[in-house]
Amino acid sequence: MPDLRLTPRRPWQDKHVVLGVTGGIAAYKSIQVARDLTRLGAKVDTVLTRSAQRFVAPLSFEGVTGRPALTDLFSAEGAALHIRLGREADVICIAPATADLLARAAHGRSDDLICTTLLATRAPVIVCPAMNDKMFSHPQVQANVAHLRDKLGYTVAGPAEGALAVGEGEGPGRMIEPWQIEEHVGRALAGKGALSGKHVLITAGPTREAIDPVRFLGNRSSGRMGFAIAQAAWRHGAVVTLVSGPTALEVPVGVDLVPVESAVEMHYAVQGLVSSADVLVFSAAVADFRPVDVEGQKVKRADTGDSLTVPLVANPDVAAGTVGLRKPGSVAIGFALETNDLIDNARKKLEPKGLDLIVANDATEEGAGFEVGTNRVTFLSRDGAPEALPLMSKESVAEELMERVMDLLGGGA
Repeated sequence: MPDLRLTPRRPWQDKHVVLGVTGGIAAYKSIQVARDLTRLGAKVDTVLTRSAQRFVAPLSFEGVTGRPALTDLFSAEGAALHIRLGREADVICIAPATADLLARAAHGRSDDLICTTLLATRAPVIVCPAMNDKMFSHPQVQANVAHLRDKLGYTVAGPAEGALAVGEGEGPGRMIEPWQIEEHVGRALAGKGALSGKHVLITAGPTREAIDPVRFLGNRSSGRMGFAIAQAAWRHGAVVTLVSGPTALEVPVGVDLVPVESAVEMHYAVQGLVSSADVLVFSAAVADFRPVDVEGQKVKRADTGDSLTVPLVANPDVAAGTVGLRKPGSVAIGFALETNDLIDNARKKLEPKGLDLIVANDATEEGAGFEVGTNRVTFLSRDGAPEALPLMSKESVAEELMERVMDLLGGGA
């Protein structure tokens, strides 16, 4: 099944990314980074150091980008190559960034194509450290990292904590994963806009309402739509808090995850966060009801016979419960998953929940709703006519939603 996340879309589409690869074992992951960025619509020029070529071949990068891999400092096509790369790049990403690269970049060296390009550019720069944990914790490496981040304004992405090269154990030094690198590139490409520095609070996923220690009432929500929204908000510069029910999804890059189980837990978590939020997105599939009583032990069929009655009580309305607590001037977005009369039923939720925009979708439509990577939504505001979007990936829907949010905040992308 194709990865619908990797289709040409903003902010990567039609942008020029220079991907620098240095000589570390993590260089094999950089082939995936180059491939994914290309599939997202970027033009990717890969620059390999001499040491990098001992780990990965230039031909591998040419095969996934359709562009020649660059290795020679002394090359000219009109302007010198490093000048052209530095001038044309929308973002430069070094992955992996070895201890040697960090040192040379911090001291302004110009002894290879990567470092000369760094000196020639004014584009955003991302470095993704990768080395043994003992090396990374060395005071000089830490000083170099601090200089790149604090003095030169580079983004230092990672390292992660985990398994290192064979025989080196685990620790902080592992390069972050390709999809995480791609999101850092996306954030740099998105630049500063109306969401920069804003606090975005998002609910996502299902809730589970316990019947006994092993059973619960729930729904089929995967959380993917809400997680995509959280990632898109972070990509546009927001400070993002994601309150989510149980899911199997990776935590979005840069996002603060608050895990909850039940609707009541989600209600109280949101109540404690709402007053600081500039944007609220209620995308969770919150259960409307919960069992009145939760059994302390597993309910056995031998005790219940062929039928079981579970009395239910209404759960709090997470979105409506925030109306009196919201920050003045904040923007509130809701979701409405319906099975009939989509527009009418969705519109009825705008006023009672105090929403500026509602995202409606039909659970019965193929390719939309739960457990799929796509969605077909309609945006409904208090004033304008319904705006129906075509079927697209949930990541693309999230990007479209962020555009509407920035308009509501008073400044588009």
